[in-house]
Parts: sequence; structure tokens; C-alpha cells
Amino acid sequence: MPVTYVRSETVVSRTIADETIVVPVRGGVGDLDSVYTFNGSGNTIWRLLDQPRSADEIAQLLQKDFSSQDFSSVLADVNKFLEELLSEHLVETKP
Repeated sequence: MPVTYVRSETVVSRTIADETIVVPVRGGVGDLDSVYTFNGSGNTIWRLLDQPRSADEIAQLLQKDFSSQDFSSVLADVNKFLEELLSEHLVETKP
């Protein structure tokens, strides 16, 4: 069974226009020294992570928007972005 990713429960996010702002919550308070913003495909990936999804599933959904790129390129970009989100504790993995 593939690993799935989902937004961490220790962050809050808001979408304003075409940009998503993500703030980690530590000790019950937003950590304003660690504010993240996503736009474009990062914004779409964040929206898709409202429920557990595999990297492959996310790449398939993104492929519809980026039909000029081959699937393996889209999947590589998705994996790279998910690894960055994991390293910043913005997402969690589920078996």
C-alpha cells in the first residue's frame, strides 16, 4: 500500500486570492517566524492534501493541469515538494 500524505494537524492555513498561507502552531500560538506561502501548483497540492493522498494520486490530478509535461516529471516535482513539506513538518505520512 502506498504512503499517503495529509496536512499536519499542527498548522493552520488560509487561502487568499490565489495564494495559500500556512502557519505552524506551536504551544497553542502561531509561529509567525515560520510562515509559508504557496501559489500555483503548490497551492493546488496543498488543497489536495485536505485528505490523505499518495504522491502518485496527486501527480495524476496535477497532470490534468500540466498536460504539456510527462507524468514522470510531474511525479518527480510532486515528490520533491512533498519531501520539503515533510521536512518542515507541514504534512504527515499515513501508511
